Amino acid sequence: MPFEDEWNDLKQAAAERRTSMRLNKLAPAGGGGEAPDLKTAPARKRKFANTIEEDLEKPTNDAGNTVDAAMKAAARSLAGWDTALGLKKSHEKWESQVRRLVGRLVSNKTQLRGAATKLISTDVEVGYSLQRPRPSNPGA
Repeated sequence: MPFEDEWNDLKQAAAERRTSMRLNKLAPAGGGGEAPDLKTAPARKRKFANTIEEDLEKPTNDAGNTVDAAMKAAARSLAGWDTALGLKKSHEKWESQVRRLVGRLVSNKTQLRGAATKLISTDVEVGYSLQRPRPSNPGA
């Protein structure tokens, strides 16, 4: 059988399978189907945000500043050497990485707090909209 004939047969068989398929039920758990109710823990989100602020953000800044003083002193003591230039460049890279890490921590903290607030306010809005009386339709 030539390739073209075999290829056409395969395409035809695939088209028949595609058009004859139908879904009789939802996919099993883990593969689609009914989704569980959305659950959120605003208190936990705020707690994690506070942990970032108190236990990670400040110590990261402090660690970055500790290296600053030592690196600057080492570069000064090696003035005139290529090593001093290397230390200066590596220090600039270090500062950039510390700033980026602190920025990421601040962003995560802000997102956690924002998510906690947004989910609570959405719940309140939905609850309020469900409690509002609907106007009657006089023309019906």
